[in-house]
Amino acid sequence: MIILNSLILLVGFVVLIKGADWFVDGSSAMAKMFHVPGVIIGLTIVALGTSAPELAVSTLAAVQGSNEIAISNVVGSNIFNLLCVLGVCALIHPVPVDPGITKRDFPITIGITALVLIGTSFKTLLSGTWVRAAMDESVGVVGRPISFVLLILFIFYIVYLIVDAKKHPAEEDDILAQPLWKSVLMIIVGITFIVAGGQAVVYAAKEIARTFGMTETLIGLTIVAVGTSLPELVTSIVAAKKGETGMAVGNVVGSNIFNMMFILGVSSMIHPVAVNAASLWDMLILTVISIIVYVFSLTRRTIDRKEGLVMLSIYIGDMVFAILR
Repeated sequence: MIILNSLILLVGFVVLIKGADWFVDGSSAMAKMFHVPGVIIGLTIVALGTSAPELAVSTLAAVQGSNEIAISNVVGSNIFNLLCVLGVCALIHPVPVDPGITKRDFPITIGITALVLIGTSFKTLLSGTWVRAAMDESVGVVGRPISFVLLILFIFYIVYLIVDAKKHPAEEDDILAQPLWKSVLMIIVGITFIVAGGQAVVYAAKEIARTFGMTETLIGLTIVAVGTSLPELVTSIVAAKKGETGMAVGNVVGSNIFNMMFILGVSSMIHPVAVNAASLWDMLILTVISIIVYVFSLTRRTIDRKEGLVMLSIYIGDMVFAILR
């Protein structure tokens, strides 16, 4: 049975990633046909497509009542993006950091993570039992009020990026023209694959967790989070090998903002997501990690190989902590 569930999990990841790829290609080609600026495509369609695996898994998990997977997938993906994706890129080639990222996007991702952490544990904080709550089954919830705030902030963030991008236009990437029917077909098939792959991942992850006696939080934080972040990892490694690491930090930080604001916002708007003590600690760890990587990015405006090694070491330590707790 474990072999079958592992196979379902693997196939689910492949279907998710391929579906997201087709969705991005089809949507981008269609947008080009209607003369939508490339920057807007990148900030909306492509951003949604690359985060579609996380969106599908977290939303479906929330609907099915698997709250631990819904929240730990987002938090785990963000930790993996910061420490592993950037860490591996830095080991291959030092990663330069754009000043705009340190002034705008990094503070936003730290602030949003802290906002969700405080918002979900507000009652526990008021009662003064936050540390003692580490043994409790549930200590908070990402309810609709929090999700509403996250989605409103996300809309303002996207609008600001689009307005700012129009003030500082860049050359648009060429996208090969293709028939309208092909673009529509790619979008439909892509969405179908995303939903089907997401369902397969959630089902297999829950079954594997039960088989090995693992918590859904742990499997969401590790296997599911890594699997849904594979597109970012593969893309960043290929770019780093070519020496094109300039946008690595921006892509990771942007993805983390998208995950925390949009994906968690949508998931909790559809169905409030209960947060257990383990996930609360993981959000605290994510906040601290975000600050550490932010400090690294401020030093000489570059994340070098030594810092990349430190980041990977922190990730290994965090995974050991997650497994042993």
